Amino acid sequence: MSYLETTKNVYRDAALTPDVGLCCTTNPVWELPGLKIPKIMQEMNYGCGSTVHPRDLVNNPKILYVGVGGGMELLQFAYFSRQESGVIGIDVVDEMLEASRKNFKEAEAQNNWFKSNFVALKKGDALHLPVEGNSIDVAAQNCLFNIFKEAELKKAIAEMYRVLKPHGRLVMSDPICEQPMNDTLRNDDKLRALCLSGSLPIADYVKMLTDVGFGTIEIRARKPYRILDPKHYHTEELIFIESIEVAAIKDPMPKDGPCIFTGKSAIYFGEDDYFDDKKGHVLLQNQPLAVCDKTAHALKHLGRDDIYISASTWHYDGGGCC
Repeated sequence: MSYLETTKNVYRDAALTPDVGLCCTTNPVWELPGLKIPKIMQEMNYGCGSTVHPRDLVNNPKILYVGVGGGMELLQFAYFSRQESGVIGIDVVDEMLEASRKNFKEAEAQNNWFKSNFVALKKGDALHLPVEGNSIDVAAQNCLFNIFKEAELKKAIAEMYRVLKPHGRLVMSDPICEQPMNDTLRNDDKLRALCLSGSLPIADYVKMLTDVGFGTIEIRARKPYRILDPKHYHTEELIFIESIEVAAIKDPMPKDGPCIFTGKSAIYFGEDDYFDDKKGHVLLQNQPLAVCDKTAHALKHLGRDDIYISASTWHYDGGGCC
């Protein structure tokens, strides 16, 4: 049995019998006026973060969500869309699609603004999305791509890139791991299905996105997720896994490489009212400006003693340079 078949079986069981402990379900849900999330959706929230960000969801976007789970994030996306088939949900597991359909009926009963036809559920494979190219404004996945091995991961990212419109956004939440895993863990199909043994270092994760062509990367959150320890897993030491929330934007690739935002800021505190690097970056006197890592590096190597560059906070919420 392949690891992909193991994954299908794991989530088929989770659709038939909700498993609260399957993944990180302790993340707070969105508290929005008039939005009520059924308890069953929260119990089936098999993700490790959130992909729903209001600033991505202006102007009635067409939204694609791959790996539907219990439908919680699709409901949250529909809150901002509120149009027939405004959200497309894709899953390869029939039982998960059917569970989501039932959950949307419950959501209709609890939310007078919501109609089940706001979400179009389709059976499909993340490696062969049944969606036209250049047709989606926001694509999202939560704790799905981390299941894939390298060849499949590259293909899944390329598929998301294909369906997005220019300047469209791929919003993802996945576990990452800075420590290398041994072969036993890395080849454990059950752990991979649970999004644990496929964890990548953040640099590799980001490179996968830029290699396919995404010109802008935003690291929106990075937080503790799980511990793999010798008492429960085949490892000789503790392995710390984090959850990362990332937006990859289908901007043109700059000639000098992608703009990757990891939460750095530049502050000018010189004698003048502002500093202009003549490359599109104006630093006002003692006003922090969010900068991408590329710009931070360039400013730092100007050799000035009146520009401060902060360390990465691994949190970026828009604005700033580029």
